[in-house]
Amino acid sequence: MKKINFRNLHRDLGYFYIGLIVSFAFSGLMMNHRESWHPDKYTTETKAIEIQLPEESQINEKFAEDLGKKLGIDDKIRRHMVKKGTFKISFEKHDVEIDMKTGKGEIISFLKTPIISQSMSLHKNNSNFWIYYSDIFAISLIIIALTGTIMIKAGKFSWKNRGWKLAVAGVIFPLLFLILFG
Repeated sequence: MKKINFRNLHRDLGYFYIGLIVSFAFSGLMMNHRESWHPDKYTTETKAIEIQLPEESQINEKFAEDLGKKLGIDDKIRRHMVKKGTFKISFEKHDVEIDMKTGKGEIISFLKTPIISQSMSLHKNNSNFWIYYSDIFAISLIIIALTGTIMIKAGKFSWKNRGWKLAVAGVIFPLLFLILFG
């Protein structure tokens, strides 16, 4: 039986998780930009509406559900919010956006984009199985990162001469981002 060492563990975990790493990276990129464009859905129809809205303090889940029914939308509501003067309701197959001041808005009907929509659900899934699998994946990424630090034993590209500096820079960057923008 072959001896298990850090190099083999690093390689085999990398091979095993390559699909999930690429899927998470791909869907993470799309999730980061979901407010600019809707990668997990594509528009099939847009319909202009004009609605008399109550004060923002009176807008709640019940109001959003009732408005959806009044507009003829029968799919499940996912969330609602008022953001930058616009009342937004997100349903499974529709989005509603209404200007709070004018009451003018639109109903956007859409379909899910095959493959992209499913890969984005990896970031949103909260089943117990997926949570445990994701925890194992996270621990494996830590192992891959740590075993990668000892792959090159000596020389100008080793952990001792170069690796630790890059690792410190890799930790400082997100910390600075959190301090400045968090």
